[in-house]
Amino acid sequence: MEFVDEIIETGGPILGTEHMETLRVCMQCGKCTGGCPSGRLTAIRTRKLVLEALLNMRDEVLSSDELWLCTTCYTCYERCPRNVKVTDITRTIRNIAAKEGYLALSHRMASSYVVKTGHAVPINDANKENRKKLGLPELPPTTHTYKEALQGIQSLVKKTGFDELIGFDWETMNLKE
Repeated sequence: MEFVDEIIETGGPILGTEHMETLRVCMQCGKCTGGCPSGRLTAIRTRKLVLEALLNMRDEVLSSDELWLCTTCYTCYERCPRNVKVTDITRTIRNIAAKEGYLALSHRMASSYVVKTGHAVPINDANKENRKKLGLPELPPTTHTYKEALQGIQSLVKKTGFDELIGFDWETMNLKE
């Protein structure tokens, strides 16, 4: 199977096959890379990832550090003259990469915080103080306040196998080494 077909087949049931098929019409104009806010600060070159996907360079794309630099801001999506759904295609490629063990450590770490606290970025003392200054309760109405919601998140993580995907150890409540 060609990599393009795999991407479309993987993302199609969730996002729609027609949505994913837009990958095939990329003309490599470069507007995705030229407008990418993340690209100004990192090595991400969206156009290159799309081209490599189109050229069936599966291993290069899945193992690329660039794949994980996209912030999913949708700027590329909005600027594309061919209406290629670049952000959703990138997310789909990430899902394939994650299932094959290419998940970036930074993403695994953020995911472990979600498992432990219900948040990718847990609240800290500075945020609590800022909330108080704004007249808000110290803790937001999330898993910080509603501990039972964290149990629901953890249950979903176990049922879906997400804990295994990120390499989470329930005994230590940290990533496996």
